[in-house]
Amino acid sequence: MFHMVLAISAAVTQNPDLRKGLAELGSGLAYGLAALGPGIGIGLIFGQAVQAISRQPETAGPVRGLAFIGFALTEALALIGFVVFILLKYTG
Repeated sequence: MFHMVLAISAAVTQNPDLRKGLAELGSGLAYGLAALGPGIGIGLIFGQAVQAISRQPETAGPVRGLAFIGFALTEALALIGFVVFILLKYTG
């Protein structure tokens, strides 16, 4: 494993196009993984909200409000991931 890392680092120092390609690959993977977690989280939030409202319809107002607060906090994680993607792509 260590020899492979040394070979990649040697190839990157000799070839700037390879460095750019690896940086773009890394930034794309970073955003893809950053969007995966919030996507699952938002699905869980609204799934549980629908389940709670269907069990007790009289609590629809408070449950809906809490679901949207949870959605906003979870969506903030995806936006942070997008900012990191932009920083990785356009800096360095």
